[in-house]
Amino acid sequence: MSQQIALESNAVFMGIEYFTILVSGFVGGLVGVRKKYDGFAIIVLAWATALGGGLVRDILLGDIPPVGVRDRAMVLIAIAAGVIIMFIHPEIERMRWTLILLDAVAMALFSVIGTEKALAWGTGGMTAVFLGMATAFAGGVLRDVLVGEVPVVIRDKHLYAVPSAVACILTIISHRIILARGGTINTEIFWDVVIVVFIVFIRFASVKWNLTVPGASKRSEAYMFRAPRRHKVSPDYQADVMDSGEIIERDEAPQDEPAVTKSGNARQR
Repeated sequence: MSQQIALESNAVFMGIEYFTILVSGFVGGLVGVRKKYDGFAIIVLAWATALGGGLVRDILLGDIPPVGVRDRAMVLIAIAAGVIIMFIHPEIERMRWTLILLDAVAMALFSVIGTEKALAWGTGGMTAVFLGMATAFAGGVLRDVLVGEVPVVIRDKHLYAVPSAVACILTIISHRIILARGGTINTEIFWDVVIVVFIVFIRFASVKWNLTVPGASKRSEAYMFRAPRRHKVSPDYQADVMDSGEIIERDEAPQDEPAVTKSGNARQR
């Protein structure tokens, strides 16, 4: 790694990161509890949710083995989350708004940390955005795939992926400005915290006031492409044909040729 990740250089923020891993593990383990899975499956879902994003990010960066299996503290915390949720799931179920808030903190923090790590490994801005979002969402996607559900990043109609993308972009902008002006790591930590707080507010507000991303327009008729024109048969001719029991072709025949019926007989117009 070419440089230190700002938020992971401070013991306080490392503690916050460990706490968010614990909360993410609770969220993942809770899915297993609702599905009535056994203890092993609950622990696997807790680990996948908490550390799956970092696992995908590190594999894409080439940081092998990934932090999701290398960092002993993080792995033990994720496993502990799965064990704890098996006993306190009724209490956690009642903490809806608290879970939404803590999940928003985890999403924002993982987005910033993932983006910073990608930048530290020398990636470009666009790659850093994708890896930052992967850090935030890949764990939840992995969890939902394991239980056979549509990933929450897709089915959640509130602002979820958009705030993460904003967090990644703001992290890149602040990182480059601070680097250009010769700022210290404390300055970068300050702006990272500002970004996290801002993104948490956006996510929480979107759930509180039902803010959603617009979908496709409600249209049923195509204006650019229309169906080919059909030949209009005169009422007298159509009645004559129908009386004879023959079925006429609706498409327009050439003007210099007689219309042909299904029986193969030609009639003059």
